[in-house]
Amino acid sequence: MKKNIKQLFSIFMLLLLINSCKEKDYVLGDLTAPQNLVITAVIVGQDGSHPNGDGSGNVNISITANNALSYSIDYGTGSTISLVNLPTGTTSKKYTKLGVNTYRITAVVYGKGGTSSTITKDIIVRSDFTPDPTIVSNLTGGTSKIWAVDPSVPGQFGVGPWSSTSITPEWWSASVNEKVGCCNCFYTAHFTFTKNSNGTFSLAVTTPDGAFTKTGSLTSLPGIPSSGGEACYAYGGGSGAFSFIPASTGLAASTPSTQTSILLGSTSTFIGYGALQNEYEIMVLTPTYMYLRVQGTETGNAWYLKLKSL
Repeated sequence: MKKNIKQLFSIFMLLLLINSCKEKDYVLGDLTAPQNLVITAVIVGQDGSHPNGDGSGNVNISITANNALSYSIDYGTGSTISLVNLPTGTTSKKYTKLGVNTYRITAVVYGKGGTSSTITKDIIVRSDFTPDPTIVSNLTGGTSKIWAVDPSVPGQFGVGPWSSTSITPEWWSASVNEKVGCCNCFYTAHFTFTKNSNGTFSLAVTTPDGAFTKTGSLTSLPGIPSSGGEACYAYGGGSGAFSFIPASTGLAASTPSTQTSILLGSTSTFIGYGALQNEYEIMVLTPTYMYLRVQGTETGNAWYLKLKSL
């Protein structure tokens, strides 16, 4: 009897071993990429008399598709595509370039197993903006006014996250005269804002000790070396037009923010720090003090600048 039990047990274990050695079949399921993509863009104020909107530049955007798990979008405001995550497929965008302009929205919809599908849509949006006269007066003095980064105040240069929930240089803030030893050009550069007789605006940049900037692809200033660290580099200055636009961040006035930005029209000009961006949001502006916020060269950074009038 014991011998039979042992034999049965041996057979059972053998069958179990054989079964465990069989390869399992895994089924990934349906990996069909998202289909039937649609971008819906509602331009605020659009009607028969205003085909490109009411001039606010506001557009409500939604993306739909079958088999969609997540979305990303490029709003068509730059020279290259830069996708940002869009969790729900809906968003609002304020287009701030003045006049009537065409933008190509690009949406990527992601599905199971890393599949994705792409769709584009062109929209034509009108943006009108008249700045507060006090801002124009404080910046230009009515005709022309010179500004410079103020080394005597803490935080004349600072860095924080590019976020609508953090509007402070929480990552780093310069102490008084911090850049004098290494990069005094940061303080000696002058920025002359002028209101021209024809109602346009211009900026002249003078850099007697060079421009405080990065190098290569991290700056748009002409003639800067292709490599090297953050420093003062020989630069002959430049001039060009600028305009006032509604700040694209949409920050509340209580931030504080004037909800107005300076938009530079020339790659040869900059304010404070020679970088890639050309929109400087005016957070605070008095006749003698200007506090600016600009998107940093590195992704996710916001830079803060404090200037004084001379």
